[in-house]
Amino acid sequence: MASQPDQIRATDITYIKTHEGWIYLCVVIDLFSRRVVGWSAQSRMTTDLTLQAVLMAIWPQKPDGKVMVHSDQGS
Repeated sequence: MASQPDQIRATDITYIKTHEGWIYLCVVIDLFSRRVVGWSAQSRMTTDLTLQAVLMAIWPQKPDGKVMVHSDQGS
């Protein structure tokens, strides 16, 4: 388990039904603080959906060392 922020992050994708159809939401969470550090929502589940969430999680915080990212890599 993470003993400090920016060590281990987890990501997952879910989908939400809206009046305009389905929207896919990818969220990145810091496992130490349980804080959402990145997210992306798009109308299609593509590689870009995940990349945008991971970039949001990395770019502003700029972690000092290595960060392990876990994903179940479902579909």
